[in-house]
Amino acid sequence: MGKIKLNNIRVHAWHGCLKEESIIGSDYRVDLEVSSDLSKPADSDDLSDTVDYVHLNNIVKEEMNIKSKLLEHVAKRILDRAFSEIPQIHNAEVSVSKINPPIGGDVESVSVILSRQQ
Repeated sequence: MGKIKLNNIRVHAWHGCLKEESIIGSDYRVDLEVSSDLSKPADSDDLSDTVDYVHLNNIVKEEMNIKSKLLEHVAKRILDRAFSEIPQIHNAEVSVSKINPPIGGDVESVSVILSRQQ
């Protein structure tokens, strides 16, 4: 078993319950970690034997581009697609963070973290 981690995927997206958030948007950070049996690709050196992190990054960017009110909803969609499109994944965890959220205080970010097992 092994892990593949995508750290600090930065995107601008339009999530939130406030009308302004869906118009102006905000900056987000997404971290995604997946577990898979990496013994075969470690020996074969063949991309088709592993979890392609380019595919994972595309899933994150595409799902972040779809407006949602809640970060929980976006995080679940990312996990749903990862598991449905990449059968080698056994476990996954995603963290979606809104940078400088509009919550009336000096807060660097808020994050939602979801995980799932196959």
